[in-house]
Amino acid sequence: MTSNFSVHVTFVSEKINKIRWRPDSYNDCHFFVTGSVDNTENNLKLWDFCENVDEDDICPFLVHNLPYCGDVTEVKFINSDFFVSSSSSGSVHLTRIIPLYSENTSMKNEIEWSKIHQFKNGDVSPCTSVTVYDSDIVSVGEDGSINLLNAKSSKVLRKLEGADSSSIQCVIFLKHNEILTSNLRGQMKIWDLKQQNNKPVSTFMMSGDHLTPTCLTYHPTQRHIVLTGDDLGALTTWDLRQHNYPINVLNAHEGAISEIQFNSEYPDQLFSCSSAGEIWNWNIKGDTTPTLLSNNIESNVWLAPEVKNKLEVFTLMPALGKPINSLDLNRNKVICGSDNEAIYLINNNK
Repeated sequence: MTSNFSVHVTFVSEKINKIRWRPDSYNDCHFFVTGSVDNTENNLKLWDFCENVDEDDICPFLVHNLPYCGDVTEVKFINSDFFVSSSSSGSVHLTRIIPLYSENTSMKNEIEWSKIHQFKNGDVSPCTSVTVYDSDIVSVGEDGSINLLNAKSSKVLRKLEGADSSSIQCVIFLKHNEILTSNLRGQMKIWDLKQQNNKPVSTFMMSGDHLTPTCLTYHPTQRHIVLTGDDLGALTTWDLRQHNYPINVLNAHEGAISEIQFNSEYPDQLFSCSSAGEIWNWNIKGDTTPTLLSNNIESNVWLAPEVKNKLEVFTLMPALGKPINSLDLNRNKVICGSDNEAIYLINNNK
């Protein structure tokens, strides 16, 4: 089903692997950060999407360009001034935006945890993902290791060497001391960071053979509800209170799901993008006019066994010929980055 949104596209002459709004508690976000991939020298870039109400066309302008070693594999903001990024070179960086709202705004690397992911033979292992909880940071990589970091220390606080025998693809915090990881073989593992035995407290499998989770997210108000996207384009819902079997599986996108994100203001609403160039808004049936801020009083829709009968899917823009690698949501605005070397701003038409 198509939807009524305005789409503004800006070509930036490089593939965008990650894109994130800079959080703003008081205003609509207009600064955002991108991370590139497949360049000879990659970069992190800070942009300003300041809108002019008198102009129909909206274009971001580049504020600062920070060279980056390796492909940018993840970007997560800790707060409005600091964000963490991970690299295919096995490193993790803490970057500061300084000073904001001035002509000399720039980005500066405050801490680099260099090559903290390595294979047993000493070769560098890509760091596949990072997650943050306040100032705590966790990184995972193809080496199967988990690193515990903190934004206030340049040291690796703890390393779970070879925590997984397979490449760890994704990680999210469930609680301050608890993380969830997924690996290349489709195994999901819950880790209690207070325990010192370097073993997961629970392990469970994706349904079906040879499925690889490509992204994880939790429900904004109920963290025991977790959704995974996989390499075959399916969405799977788990209730971590009883995770022997998934609650439901939705065959969704034509290609691998790149990212999924709930709307924090309207928690039952989900956004997803895929390697097939699709970006979708999942809405509860009954909202006849889709908006980025639509709401429905029905609760726990994602735990319904027949959830597909309770949801409508709206296409935010026509499918692209190249993968959409990343998306981020702020109120009534979605941004996404693609392999077609473009940035898209999608606005709700009210």
